[in-house]
Amino acid sequence: MSFALLLAELESLGEQNDAMQSDRAKKMLNITRDTGEFLSVMVKATSAENILEIGTSNGYSTLWLASSLPAEGKVVTIEKQTEKIAMAAENFVRAGLQDRIEQVQADAGEFIQSTDLIFDFIFLDADRSAYMDYIDPLLSKLSSGGVLVCDNAISHRHELEAFTDYLCRREGLTTCLLPVGKGEFVVHKA
Repeated sequence: MSFALLLAELESLGEQNDAMQSDRAKKMLNITRDTGEFLSVMVKATSAENILEIGTSNGYSTLWLASSLPAEGKVVTIEKQTEKIAMAAENFVRAGLQDRIEQVQADAGEFIQSTDLIFDFIFLDADRSAYMDYIDPLLSKLSSGGVLVCDNAISHRHELEAFTDYLCRREGLTTCLLPVGKGEFVVHKA
């Protein structure tokens, strides 16, 4: 199966699942296709090689990120739910990108506190209520010249208001809000 067909299949399965599922934990909550295209362009434009993704779900967004990396690049993706980790792992193999992806089952805040890794690019698409708890440690893991992208910045603006306001006021950061998908809040670290 081609990569494009796999992405289309995951889009369709995600939409069908989420329409039938009332339990939020069992929804895929995938990014939109235009958000995937945006992430792909950003990864390539920034020459990112080390990516941190917080919130794997079924791996749809991870595939966009990993497919945009150079051969030696790596995505570290964090997910807490065992079922979603297994589903994503299968999708990574199907895409032939498993060598560029490291899956970590952990709480995002705990992982950020414990890792020594530095990332060129961070994609944040997880439990929005926790973002303020780990934003400073997360920024310390972003390289100089690195980019952080936060999904759902328009669709869930009220939930992200304190987070985005904080980043807009921080010294050394350039921010913007883009009307792509459900809204992408983009941060560049000087």
